[in-house]
Amino acid sequence: MPLRLVFMGTPDFSVPALSELIGQGHEIVAVYTRAPKPAGRRGMELTKSPVHALAESFNLPVYTPKSFRDEATLSVFAEHEADIAVVVAYGLILPKAALDAPEFGCLNLHASLLPRWRGAAPIQRAIMAGDAETGVMAMRMEEGLDTGPVGMAERVAIGPDETAGELHDRLSRLGADLLARAVAAMGRGGLTFRPQDDDGVEYAAKIEKAEARIDWSRPAREVHDRIRGLSPFPGAWFELEGPRGPERVKVLRSALSEGSGAPGEALDERLTIACGEGAVRLTQLQRAGKGPVDASAFLNGARIAPSSRLN
Repeated sequence: MPLRLVFMGTPDFSVPALSELIGQGHEIVAVYTRAPKPAGRRGMELTKSPVHALAESFNLPVYTPKSFRDEATLSVFAEHEADIAVVVAYGLILPKAALDAPEFGCLNLHASLLPRWRGAAPIQRAIMAGDAETGVMAMRMEEGLDTGPVGMAERVAIGPDETAGELHDRLSRLGADLLARAVAAMGRGGLTFRPQDDDGVEYAAKIEKAEARIDWSRPAREVHDRIRGLSPFPGAWFELEGPRGPERVKVLRSALSEGSGAPGEALDERLTIACGEGAVRLTQLQRAGKGPVDASAFLNGARIAPSSRLN
């Protein structure tokens, strides 16, 4: 049964979900997203979010409030008279008045196996922690941070070399399908929600810049997981001494390797780098202002001799 939906989302991750709900024939009475941001060298141009752009292509009404703290915003939200508000990486906190406005409440798509990795960066944190699996969940929202009961879930294995970018794209597509099925089930009155477990709660804090610098003193497995968990953004990095001083180099892909040496020491001419335990081979890198290249192309322009040290 088609429902009256409000969709709330902002980044690329949210786009397949909105597209799927439109394709299912639901009436999208409003789309909420973050306000356009300044872009370009001088910040003179405003760039609309990916969700904003898709909504406009379907002539859907778009709202970009800065917060839900004022009565005017809450009043407009309630006037949509939505059956459900669907939330996918929106970026603003919804107060209880907003959560209670739709007839059946607010349904959130979250990219982890709750209660593990509640919060802002569940995909990156799962990989950085070396998790073997993750998933997507359709959850009824409460005032707490990702604490609501779960209606549907899908589990997926995380590949041993899979990057955050690759997992992001997989979960985005899987989540869109899951969310569409959850909304349809709610429309039929056939979706049962179960409370989250009290055990196993982990918080996926926002990625801080300081975390992106590679600590070669850590075991190779941890270094590898950090590199892939931060790829492609913000990108794990090290400093390379150049003719003009230290240069920051991002590592976008790596592989576990064999060898030992002082942490950060180059063990061969193939960018095998010693860690606190074991070694990793750097397979894709990116210099400042340049595009990603494989290791052989990188070494054509940056010499890293065996026994040299990376900082």
